[in-house]
Amino acid sequence: MSKTTIIQPPKRFISLVSWSELWAYRDLLMFLTWRDIKARYAQSVLGIGWAVIQPLFQMLVFTLVLGKMAGIPSDGAPYAIFAFVGLLPWTFFANALTGSSGSLIANAGMLNKIYFPRLVMPLSATIAKMMDFVIASLILIFLLIFYQKLPSIYVLYAPLLILILFMTAVGIGCFLTALAIQYRDIQYAMGFGVQLAMYASPVVYSSTLVPLEWRGLYAMNPMVGVIEGFRSIFLNTIEFPLTWVLQGFVVSVILFICGILFFASRERVFADVA
Repeated sequence: MSKTTIIQPPKRFISLVSWSELWAYRDLLMFLTWRDIKARYAQSVLGIGWAVIQPLFQMLVFTLVLGKMAGIPSDGAPYAIFAFVGLLPWTFFANALTGSSGSLIANAGMLNKIYFPRLVMPLSATIAKMMDFVIASLILIFLLIFYQKLPSIYVLYAPLLILILFMTAVGIGCFLTALAIQYRDIQYAMGFGVQLAMYASPVVYSSTLVPLEWRGLYAMNPMVGVIEGFRSIFLNTIEFPLTWVLQGFVVSVILFICGILFFASRERVFADVA
């Protein structure tokens, strides 16, 4: 007698996410992640070089326009490397949001044919963008050598900053993914929204330009602590903003949990609207 498996929705909201099931499909997660990496650079003349070109060219443009022409202060550091350190985490964050928000739409055919934890798709899209982050980090090493900058002792906080960055990207990405498959306007507005969000984060300017009375509220954006934390580590522009980092960590955890739970609560309608 053949064995029949019946898949039923969870009865409690808190049980929406089955981490053991997600772990059981880790091979699929790895496969989709590697597929996204290969698809990004397949049939490309420069291949993986695009991971370097994007932040590097943005650095050059911002250095010319904002650093030279507008005279935006860079807390005593050369504006070029000041901008690059800000663009390094931001580029990953922006690409992760764009990739994850369209992951369900791009894989709509799979949703109607087989069962697997749908969370695998935005997760794989986000993890795949870490490859770009690692490659761009190698360019940062060369820039640090060129400008004769040594990382501070606060480099020990770098894993925490990367964790905040990843959790924020996953949390917001899951929320946008769940909405984008039903409301395609989300995907169309992603470029505009990400661009606006960049100017709400200290990517190309210093957070010291923000009025003192607004900085506590400003640091509710997890990217503020991440970007200024990286600058403190590699450029010693300001004292390490531990308060902002811890504040960003709390917000990122909330975003991570709420984003995944919202995604899971909408999972049952994905196949119908894909």
